[in-house]
Amino acid sequence: MFPKAKSLGLLFKDHKMLLEEQEGKHSKGTGLFYRPIGGTIEIGEKSDETVIREYGEELSVEITIQRYVTCRENIFTIDGHIGHELIQIYIVELEDKSLNEQEIFKVVEGDKITCAKWISLEDIIKDKKITYPNGLKEVLCKMIGKEEDNEQLENIKCKLCL
Repeated sequence: MFPKAKSLGLLFKDHKMLLEEQEGKHSKGTGLFYRPIGGTIEIGEKSDETVIREYGEELSVEITIQRYVTCRENIFTIDGHIGHELIQIYIVELEDKSLNEQEIFKVVEGDKITCAKWISLEDIIKDKKITYPNGLKEVLCKMIGKEEDNEQLENIKCKLCL
């Protein structure tokens, strides 16, 4: 088996990030967990195109890529099986700004229907919510510590990591 190539889009508003809520087995046990919107990169598709496609398919919304953040390697075990992902991470923005007022988004992935909710950055950084991929908290802390004029980063500079 080979590592999977994935791509995720981080969407922020008011010190919160939009995360899909799922329930089931995960590398830390069983129960609720949260993850940014995104998915597997298809053959011949660029990673930023994956994020745009996944937001369209899963949430039926259009987004704009604001900037590339990092690549994260996620190695995990569920039920004795090792998973390995290489994940490209981007900051994204909704094209329709009025959708930022929506509190819950319906997420459709094939026959599976879940929801995405705005989760406070404080809950993520202080481990009050189980989030994936592993290392998401560290990515957010590095972003908060950066001094950039990017409007999205200004929105999340809440000094939670200090």
